[in-house]
Amino acid sequence: MAKIGFISLGCAKNQVDCERMMYRVQEAGHEVCAGIEGCDVVVINTCGFIDSAKTEAIDYILMTAQLKEAGAVGKILVTGCLSQRYQDQILEELPEVDGVLGTGNYADIVGAIEALLEGQTVAVFGSIDEPEQETGRIVTTPEHYAFIKIAEGCDNRCAYCVIPYLRGKFRSRQMDDVLYEARLLASSGVKELIVVAQDTSRYGTDFPEHQRLLPELLRQLCQIDGIEWVRIHYLYPDEIDDALIDVIAGEPKIVKYLDIPIQHCNSQILKRMNRRGDGAYLRQLFAKLRGRIPGLVLRTSVITGLPGEGEEEFTELCDFLKEMKLERVGAFPFSPEEGTPAAEMEHPDLEVAQSRAAMIETIQSRIMDTYNEAMIGQKIQVLVDGYDEEFQQYFGRTYADSPDIDGRVWIACDEDLSEGRFVTVCIDSLVEGDLAGYLVEETL
Repeated sequence: MAKIGFISLGCAKNQVDCERMMYRVQEAGHEVCAGIEGCDVVVINTCGFIDSAKTEAIDYILMTAQLKEAGAVGKILVTGCLSQRYQDQILEELPEVDGVLGTGNYADIVGAIEALLEGQTVAVFGSIDEPEQETGRIVTTPEHYAFIKIAEGCDNRCAYCVIPYLRGKFRSRQMDDVLYEARLLASSGVKELIVVAQDTSRYGTDFPEHQRLLPELLRQLCQIDGIEWVRIHYLYPDEIDDALIDVIAGEPKIVKYLDIPIQHCNSQILKRMNRRGDGAYLRQLFAKLRGRIPGLVLRTSVITGLPGEGEEEFTELCDFLKEMKLERVGAFPFSPEEGTPAAEMEHPDLEVAQSRAAMIETIQSRIMDTYNEAMIGQKIQVLVDGYDEEFQQYFGRTYADSPDIDGRVWIACDEDLSEGRFVTVCIDSLVEGDLAGYLVEETL
């Protein structure tokens, strides 16, 4: 039995992959450790989506390499998107790394680790288009919420995005497998399920029937005892149909929060980026969603500095955001990714893109201030996430807040609150952009 440590970087989907690898390692008889020091093998599950993610991954590899040189850890195995993207370069340019494993080979984690322990160098890369092999997970989120990945890969082929080259074609998991996993999570105390995939709205369209099965999957998830909130991330705009809207509006357990990355609103830029729809469609979609789903909170992401974005196109994006008043917006400067069509297109330089992203953040902060100020005096349901020792106060989230992405609600109270408990909080102030209030009563 060896001691194995894991570092998981990047998105929630990557986190689920890491949790599955941890389960396989534990099932094989090895010890999965909470930290990495003293481990015989450290697995670094990386993101390689954009430059900042690549830099973070390399920094973690170098940090772990220092521990290795000091004798604090043994072997280093790099998995995930960075290893898939730079299959040959990692072992050549980072000699401290002992092995690499591709995104199509998570099921081979045990064999890779045991080969490293025997002194072999590992470089395993198989097909990234095969269906995922079902397995258990060691859930690393707090007990009361968990991510559930319903598909892998992507077929959208946005011009700026490298994901299809790293994760393969879109493959939905069988619904029975997803529901079985969801029931296990519920039985372990999970109250909030966060549904993720590269494109959740496309779920089921790769099956022989070519049906959009997300509405039915959501209905089934809502029937599971113990699950109180179902949150949906990463909906592609033009895949949102009336059947999906009806389910979201009609199922009380589905939180009225939708993550719909739009990337831009200018029609010519969207066309150039191989995005379906245009600015007019996005306006109609958001108006339709708000009209049919009362209390809806919308999250999106936009990219500044895309090919074709001049001052006029950027002003159009700013005006769009001011008009739509989306409650949650993340702005990211364009990162030209080698191997993608957009990388070969003329685009604003990085400094301009970064400056524009900062301007978007300023616009959005004003929208958020208005939204938060309107919450003062309201009594809202809050899911308790924990206790902050520094501020000596409990905190949680409303339905409008996804964990580790959006804000917190600070809770003043004279009693102990357990994680995962639903309470009612009367909002009476704002603290550095977060809501704050006092406990009124328990609701669930």
